[in-house]
Amino acid sequence: MDLILWRHCDAEAGAPDELRRLTPLGLQQAARMAQWLAQRLPDRCRIVVSPAVRAQQTAQALDRRFRTVRAVGSGASANALLGAVDWPAAGGSVLVVAHQPTLGRVASLLLHGEEVDRPMDAGAIAWLSSRPSAGDARAVLKAAIGPGSL
Repeated sequence: MDLILWRHCDAEAGAPDELRRLTPLGLQQAARMAQWLAQRLPDRCRIVVSPAVRAQQTAQALDRRFRTVRAVGSGASANALLGAVDWPAAGGSVLVVAHQPTLGRVASLLLHGEEVDRPMDAGAIAWLSSRPSAGDARAVLKAAIGPGSL
């Protein structure tokens, strides 16, 4: 199974947190990363998105159908996110548009076997692929890129 973690792009400060929108920079980041992803995502890739406005706006840049899932919203645990996408049993590919520190913790857990805070810039992706026979590591990193590198 491939799990693509996409942190929402640059967002406004403020409250309430769930209603924060992307900044003009964030909209540009989303467009650049969406173009990169569109060339690489399988046609049948499932897309799961946090209900937060900034995550919804980020996902909309892809111009594909997605499902809003509260279990991947702000403050979600790594295990809640993995359960929401049925990692790794579901097979196929799933793109999750969500938040820090959750995404960094998921990447850490899958790559190193322990959940620690791992930095992930706004708009960046981490593309992981399951590797069930890898001892403590449950995934291999296939790609990690931010919108500034495109």
